[in-house]
Amino acid sequence: MAKYSNFAIVASFFGLWLDSSLTETAQTWVGFILVFSFGILHGANDLLLIKKVNAQSNSIHSYYILLYYILVVLFGALLFYTIPWFALVLFVLVSGYHFGEQHWNKKLDSENKWIKLLFEIQYGVLLLFLIFVFHDLEVQKIIVAITAVTIPIVYFSAILKFLIITFAGSCLYYNYVLKNFKSPILTELFYLLIFALLFKVSSLIWAFALYFIFWHSIPSMMDQIKFLYQEVTWATFRVYFRSAFVYWMVSLAGIAALYLIFRNQKTFYALFFSFLASITFPHVIVILTMFGKKIK
Repeated sequence: MAKYSNFAIVASFFGLWLDSSLTETAQTWVGFILVFSFGILHGANDLLLIKKVNAQSNSIHSYYILLYYILVVLFGALLFYTIPWFALVLFVLVSGYHFGEQHWNKKLDSENKWIKLLFEIQYGVLLLFLIFVFHDLEVQKIIVAITAVTIPIVYFSAILKFLIITFAGSCLYYNYVLKNFKSPILTELFYLLIFALLFKVSSLIWAFALYFIFWHSIPSMMDQIKFLYQEVTWATFRVYFRSAFVYWMVSLAGIAALYLIFRNQKTFYALFFSFLASITFPHVIVILTMFGKKIK
């Protein structure tokens, strides 16, 4: 993973270099292509992961788990339709946890699960609010489109300051109780500086895409492939890709349909994020279960 982190750093700075070469429109299109390729793909194999987990636990029949997965998707869509502000807050918290879990799961594997959970949420939501603060006006417009509620810009920076303080406190705690935490914390702070620079300089979609692909989706796929096939190689990636292809295409078709039908309407953002959230909620549960199997 250390070698991959070096690649992610190089890819991030390459993305920053491209930032000066591409127009904002080009950044948006390339960013969406990245999100719709590796980003959607990394969550397209959830059903295969469910089958693997179920085969190991031998507890619940796979059909019931599939039904549960579908119900969570439908519940997420219904939540965005009926209580959009609550669904959006939940989406931010769940997504933040998911980002933090992917980044810290192996590094804090031996700690108390509830303290670890809080730390991962803090880290992931901190990343999201770094994006929000550096692109506050765009984020404010998106929130209005989804919830019809205007969040004052000053709230973004206030929440970010609170998150920085609480995250620093958590780091001090781990630095005190965890012997091997002192070594990676400087590296992690360096990563945060890279993210802050990335988010500040780049456009909203471009900044999110670079982080989402190189720091979350690809590492997640590597963990999933190792869980499914015990090793990460081009051969196992091809098997992974083939098994995910149909679900990946279905997801892309759904997003394309939303865009073609609602691209000129204010409701597009609400429907788009509703769709993403609906598939994110069960994906987070699946990955949480996968990590519960102690993938190394």
